[in-house]
Amino acid sequence: MSKREDYESKTEAILLPIAEQFGVSIYDIEYVKEGSDYYLRAYIDKPEGVNIIDCENVSRALSDVLDKEDFIAESYILEVSSPGLGRTLKKDKHLAASIGQEVEIKLFKPVDKCKEFAGVLESFDAENLTISAEEGSITFKREQIALIRLAFDF
Repeated sequence: MSKREDYESKTEAILLPIAEQFGVSIYDIEYVKEGSDYYLRAYIDKPEGVNIIDCENVSRALSDVLDKEDFIAESYILEVSSPGLGRTLKKDKHLAASIGQEVEIKLFKPVDKCKEFAGVLESFDAENLTISAEEGSITFKREQIALIRLAFDF
């Protein structure tokens, strides 16, 4: 397990009872380096959407426990937020919850001179992901996909 995975896993274990206490669910945890700074990000959600008070309550409680546990060697910035409308679908649980919804897909390399696709998420498994687009069903190898997120219209 990498340091990043270890930090994310430990943070998720700490966050679980806090999320339950405040009536939210954990969407994702990520530990990333951007420039010279490290960020520990917790994305929380609930059916009616999270608000600033939810984020503040969870952030304060999580920060207190992280300070006590002190398992992250580097200094970091803690952020607690909603995954947003155009949320990234990183995990199988995110994909499963998004079946039947419109998604945007960006590929690492073009297919038929195109790197971006949009359509309704039909299905997925360990190797493939299928969307229904204007031109019909399109199946991608998951290893081809750089990013998949929910599409949203303004």
